Amino acid sequence: MLFFAVRRILAGLVLIAVISMLAFSLLYAGGGDIARRILGENATPETVEKKAQELGLDRPLLTQYLDWAASAVTGDFGRSWFNGQLVAVSLSSRVAVTLSIVVGATLLSAIIAVGLGVLAARRGGVVDAVTQFVSVVGFAVPGFLIALALVILFAIQLGWFKATGYVPMTTSFGGWLSSVTLPVVALSVGAIATVAQQVRGSVLDALSRDYVRTLRSRGLSMNRVVLKHVLRNAGGPALAVLAVQFIGLIGGAVIVEQIFAMPGLGQLTVQATSLGDIPIVMGVVITVAVIVVVVNLTIDLAQATLNPKVRRS
Repeated sequence: MLFFAVRRILAGLVLIAVISMLAFSLLYAGGGDIARRILGENATPETVEKKAQELGLDRPLLTQYLDWAASAVTGDFGRSWFNGQLVAVSLSSRVAVTLSIVVGATLLSAIIAVGLGVLAARRGGVVDAVTQFVSVVGFAVPGFLIALALVILFAIQLGWFKATGYVPMTTSFGGWLSSVTLPVVALSVGAIATVAQQVRGSVLDALSRDYVRTLRSRGLSMNRVVLKHVLRNAGGPALAVLAVQFIGLIGGAVIVEQIFAMPGLGQLTVQATSLGDIPIVMGVVITVAVIVVVVNLTIDLAQATLNPKVRRS
């Protein structure tokens, strides 16, 4: 297990390094153009050249990347080109917002999807048909429409939750819960549909195996067989789908944060991209890459725990 974990950690570090090189190459190519975008079209060539030198953009791209990487490994991603704030400071105040809704949506998706998937596989008939219908609706309806419907119904008409903004958990737990509930629900609908289908298929496959019939012949109740054995075997594929959904939810958070006016990484990315604030964009890219690697590593370790054969893959 230790060798498996070390191998996965090294693979994750390599992936982060590759992503950083690709992102840096794409964002920093063309130093003169970057300086002109910052100064505006009316800037003189001399001013543009001076700005490029000031930012170090006149140096070879490889030298720029190595300097950036050497600082980044210590947590120093530089400063914003527009407000001078440390990138790490900008990120630290935004990560909690995005993680609140993405992790919340992942947990909600996992709980509801597993319940729906198992119920559909066990009961069949009308229950299965209803689950299939709900899944299709979840696939078909865009997330932003669900978000708008939730705001109109539960925030504006009923006043149960906040329509916009974010309240830190340290300020008020009730306020935090009110501010993240609707974004979490809006973000999780599509994921529930996907994961529920995967769980349903995995449970149906497991229920047809010989070991289930053997356990049933020994007098074990179906509920005990499902909870103790079937879910253990069906959990691996479901976890893999959940990991993919988590990555998709980070992308979906960009839209949800805009709709609910939440100051998360998505909103920061949109603002930084429109300004051409590349240090901020690089910081967001690396932060998201690290989050994705950590989540994948966690899922891999969970799968290896559920199924020892995974450790040899």
